[in-house]
Amino acid sequence: MPAPLAGSSASLAFDRKAAVDRVLQLMAIPGPSCQEGQVVEAVRAELLAAGYSASQIVVDEVHRVSPAGGEVGNLILSLPGTMKAPRRLLMAHLDTVPLCVGSKPAIKGNVVRSKDRQTALGGDNRSGVAVVLTAAVEIARRNLPHPPLTFFWPVQEEIGLLGARHVQLKALGNPKLGFNWDGGSAAGATLGATGAFELHIEISGIASHAGVHPEEGVSAIAIAGLAIADLQANGWHGLVRKGKHQGTSNLGVIAGGDATNVVTSKVKLRGEVRSHDASFRKKLVSEFKQAFERAAGAVKNTAGQAGRVKFESSLKYESFVLKETEPCVKSALAAIRQVGLKATTKVSNGGLDANWLSARGLPTVTLGAGQQQVHTVDEALQLDEYVNGCAVALLLATGQA
Repeated sequence: MPAPLAGSSASLAFDRKAAVDRVLQLMAIPGPSCQEGQVVEAVRAELLAAGYSASQIVVDEVHRVSPAGGEVGNLILSLPGTMKAPRRLLMAHLDTVPLCVGSKPAIKGNVVRSKDRQTALGGDNRSGVAVVLTAAVEIARRNLPHPPLTFFWPVQEEIGLLGARHVQLKALGNPKLGFNWDGGSAAGATLGATGAFELHIEISGIASHAGVHPEEGVSAIAIAGLAIADLQANGWHGLVRKGKHQGTSNLGVIAGGDATNVVTSKVKLRGEVRSHDASFRKKLVSEFKQAFERAAGAVKNTAGQAGRVKFESSLKYESFVLKETEPCVKSALAAIRQVGLKATTKVSNGGLDANWLSARGLPTVTLGAGQQQVHTVDEALQLDEYVNGCAVALLLATGQA
């Protein structure tokens, strides 16, 4: 079992065994992005069992507007307050990465890992889901006083923060303070995150018989190779440092070709660029576009024909940084300290649902729930961190911080 809470809030009563059982059960449910139906039903069933009415629980239609589609929308529980105060939002995304499908959570000491060493655990982000659910269940179970509350479990975070991006803010009750659980240590508060553009690149070459007349073809694969080599050689791929500016870039998906005896005429690539600096992000996009256009012009057949490139970029999420004087940040740091932890702050190089909520006018701080080494088969959940995360959430949900 996890260690007790770290400090003076050790007397904060909640059912720790139920909280641990809850996260174990949630991590075992498959639910990669766009396939979150089973976990939505599991969370909804527990809310109903806790005493909430079906009319208080909404599953929205965000999957119908999401470019990714999907089988189910966001899960939302809205409560009027028993005290007069600004509405608060507690949230955690439901989806996992595909590597988590088949997870078999098992406790050893203070740590949970998947017994199946071919899968990730799913602590990202089922530990966050369980933290928020625990707060909701405890409020109902113990009839605790609280400010107006919205509990929000969005879908499709792992593929572009799509549930948070497309949710209707009025469906969330227009909260004023946002708290998101999707991180490591319960002592940590993430005040900001990087921004990103998604890249879609389509290269058109000219097909020819690779054995009889290869010189008549224009290889889309050769164009892609030249462009990637150009970006790598000039320091625009991977970790990018240019003077005072820094960012990252990656080409993560490439597809093309049907046969070894045909000069490939079509290749499609997908990638991304990230930076906290909006102008440098645009510079990264420009360098990628120019590299592919140069490469397309450099590969020609004997008739002098060259390839073509269709290059598209779209904003995945904008960067943001909250001030420590922001009400949600002040409350989050106070809750962490009340649990007896030394609060720390950081800015993340990854995207968070908080990116889109903050960009849409709802300042949202991201907090920890014990996840470690996420998106890998070595993923683990530290139970003492998870339990402390539950305590922080309950303090925030009941307005004690």
